[in-house]
Amino acid sequence: MSTSDSDPGAPPAISSPGLVGRERELASLKAALCDPSAVVLVEGEAGIGKSRLLQELLAAHTPAPERVLLAACPAVRQPFTLGPVVDAIRSATGDVARLGLSDLAGVLRPLFPEWASVLPPTPDPPEDAAAARHRLFRAIEEILERLGIRLLVVEDVHWSDEATLEFLLFLTSRPGQRISLLVSYRPEDVAPDSLLLRLSSRQAAGGARLRLSLETLDVPGTAGMVSSMLGGERVSDEFAAFLHDRTDGLPLAIEESVRLMWNRSGLTRRDGSWGRHRLSEIDVPPTVRDAVLERSARLGAAALSALHAVAVLTGPSPEGTVIEVMTPGDGPASRLEGLAEAVDSGLLREDPRGLVSFRHMLACRAVYESLPGPQRRALHLRAARVLEGVTPPPVARLAHHFREAGDTAQWCRYAERSAELALASGDDATVVGLVHDLLTNAELPPADVVRLTGKVPFCLLSGHERYRELMDALRLVLDTGGPTRSEAGEIRFHVARLLQQMELFEESRIEMERALPDLGHDPAKAARAMIFLGLPYGTTTPAAEHLKWLRRVSRAPISMAPGDRLSVRVGRASALLVLGEEEGWAEAALVGDDAPTTAERQQIMTGQLNIGHMALVWGRYPEARRALTVATGLADRYQYRKLHRMGQVTLAQLDWLTGAWDGLADRAASLAGDEELLQPVSRLAAAMITGLLWAARGDLDRADDCLRRVLEQADRHGGAEYSIEPAGALAGLRLGAGRIDDALRLTDGPIRFLEHKGTWIWATEVAPVRCEALVLAGRDDEARELTGALAAGLRDRRAPCPHAALSACRAILARSEGDPLGAAALFARAAEAWQAISRPYDALLSRERQAGCLLRADRSDEALPVLTETFRGLSALGARGDAERVMRTLRASGVGVKRPSWHGGRRSYGNELSPRELEVVRLLVGGRTNREIAGVLILSPKTVARHVEGAMRKLDVSSRTALAVKVVEAGVVADSPADARR
Repeated sequence: MSTSDSDPGAPPAISSPGLVGRERELASLKAALCDPSAVVLVEGEAGIGKSRLLQELLAAHTPAPERVLLAACPAVRQPFTLGPVVDAIRSATGDVARLGLSDLAGVLRPLFPEWASVLPPTPDPPEDAAAARHRLFRAIEEILERLGIRLLVVEDVHWSDEATLEFLLFLTSRPGQRISLLVSYRPEDVAPDSLLLRLSSRQAAGGARLRLSLETLDVPGTAGMVSSMLGGERVSDEFAAFLHDRTDGLPLAIEESVRLMWNRSGLTRRDGSWGRHRLSEIDVPPTVRDAVLERSARLGAAALSALHAVAVLTGPSPEGTVIEVMTPGDGPASRLEGLAEAVDSGLLREDPRGLVSFRHMLACRAVYESLPGPQRRALHLRAARVLEGVTPPPVARLAHHFREAGDTAQWCRYAERSAELALASGDDATVVGLVHDLLTNAELPPADVVRLTGKVPFCLLSGHERYRELMDALRLVLDTGGPTRSEAGEIRFHVARLLQQMELFEESRIEMERALPDLGHDPAKAARAMIFLGLPYGTTTPAAEHLKWLRRVSRAPISMAPGDRLSVRVGRASALLVLGEEEGWAEAALVGDDAPTTAERQQIMTGQLNIGHMALVWGRYPEARRALTVATGLADRYQYRKLHRMGQVTLAQLDWLTGAWDGLADRAASLAGDEELLQPVSRLAAAMITGLLWAARGDLDRADDCLRRVLEQADRHGGAEYSIEPAGALAGLRLGAGRIDDALRLTDGPIRFLEHKGTWIWATEVAPVRCEALVLAGRDDEARELTGALAAGLRDRRAPCPHAALSACRAILARSEGDPLGAAALFARAAEAWQAISRPYDALLSRERQAGCLLRADRSDEALPVLTETFRGLSALGARGDAERVMRTLRASGVGVKRPSWHGGRRSYGNELSPRELEVVRLLVGGRTNREIAGVLILSPKTVARHVEGAMRKLDVSSRTALAVKVVEAGVVADSPADARR
């Protein structure tokens, strides 16, 4: 096509577009960066023009170029810890000695091994990982200050590793900081738990703050952009509107579409404006991929090879690296010419540092995905071989390239090295991702599977699916018949641990029993297996059998590493407490509050969670709160989100028992709906709190529905221990409604389990209601047998809760035997026992029963004051249903009491959505049906339908679709894909 001046109908030579439609954003950036400690965030989808805006800004920015540090986060599967910042610093200086760094810089040796000769010696390790991370960040900050950096720019931070995000948070929180921060990212690629969300919401320490969201161009903006590519000449309104309609105003799509039309000679001038030859027949590519591939097909073979090499390398790469990765058929000179052609085409760019990359990541992906599998693998292998020669080796990128090349051995080698570096930096999330990927996607020899599985901190895995994937991968190795006997034993050991984390207790016990005979080569692991079998969760095996395993471990003279010793101690303490053995408390006292290593810290958190839960069961509430506070504090400090959430569940249970009900309903609802971090049994504990609160407040139908569903799912998902409490709670409701047979049926299984197991420590919530049901059914002998068995099972254990329940059982028997005064005294004793451990609700209910016995004995002068105090206590607590029952008794006895205002009752939300309605609507927006929502929130479909109808009424809409649209538009909940399933 001719482009000479003699051809007035020919378009001018195509050029890169100018910055159009971003004048306001550019001015805002310049203004914000006038502050010496500004924090600026630029967000927008791929192809929106974030990089171009930053280029324009930096070209006009006040600090000299050498005072700006530009870092880029590569799109690799597992990013290297602090890689973007480290690479940027490495590019900024080659002479570290001139910086005059302090002794603190010695901690930088692992990150900059090539500077080892000029860096200070490595200082002594600190006491914990948090201190080590803080010291490392201070050392990096010192380098930036000595380099005179005044602006740190980090592009594509959504691909960043967690440590880099932590450093940015550190940098922005430093008072008096004189380094401004500018980051860009794609909101759609930010993980829900990413630290980037904290960075975007945190207020800068004393500096200016700006968050820019880039939007697509409108029709005039589209016209202006196309005009800038065509020498500033006018573009027809018709063509601009059509192009905008086909590209949605995305700058990258506009640019690539215009380039494609120019290449095809599809542009023409009409009436002084440029447009398309035939608008009705224009075929603007629906995606950038089509445009990019068409352009790349016009390049020469060497230039195309350059595109392929850069697409495989993904991130900005040195020119020499690109040339080495290109197809080796041509000589270096030919490859250099091809690279130059690719850059000239506008698909690639070379930044001021000499690093080559695609101008747009969408174009990079388009080229990469067009590569046939064999060619793609060959390029990855070449890239890996080239990068192996880099010092220090970029282990995360090497793992990525060897993975995609299909070289499993090398992938495993570098991924494991990367995991070890991440572990040394305290980056546990990266460790989990790397090792999980290897175990689930690589066909590894059994020995590698055993070694790598031992590195996975199972307690950090979240989401049922990740557990299932890992377990399936391990079982596949076993099914091949390849492992030796010892290898098979270790793999089964880990499968059992996974099943326990998934709360599949019976399956986990069976798997561990199969593993133990094959663990003789590893006495420490065999000891841990025996401890595992000593845990009584989910089995009907008598307690004596579990105790045999625990005694056997305590007698074994095994030399263990500190981590293994702590694991055995935690397991033994937990098992003994579950079995109701006093010696468990002495063992629990030896579990510390923190540890120097990640593995030991995880054991301590798990141990304190177990201790806290069992202190709850025993009724030792101060010990429970202390242990749970330690566990959740550690989990929060070291970012163990799953363990922190589990601690919150048990703390919510503690708050229910101790009468701390303010805000508890909302907390319980949130925990019950957390599918991401909590397994089913843990969520059921939170859901049961909801049912108990409804019962206390007199909403008996909803309470019955909730507790019935909790019990059904506890029977399905958990061990028998987890069915005891919901069975007792539901039986109490049914008994109050006169349904004696239901109460007997519901409590029959749990009581038989306790009788067979011998773990009467768990009987608190079920024994009294079972005893009363038996008495009402005329089965007094069985009630006496139950009470005797409970007394014998508890003996002299310091377990306030079951002992208080025993007092209640004895009172019920005394009442049935015609001794109301004796029963009143025993109910009073039970009330005192409950009050002594700060269980006000149970204490008040026992006082109500005490007063009832006194009334039966014609002691109204003693009974009525007790009832009056009980009424006041229940009212203050917010137990509306129980308070109204006591009020009726008082009025029937001639005592005038005023119905109080129920501040403790359910709040009226008016036209606002209630917390439960918000939970339902959030799941509805995600595309779930009422039945699916019911399964997540442990409600009935009818209850869910009622919440949906309530939300529709409050928001004045008449359909589910309209409801979803309205709440998303209003920002009430975030939008999510219709097929989203956690």
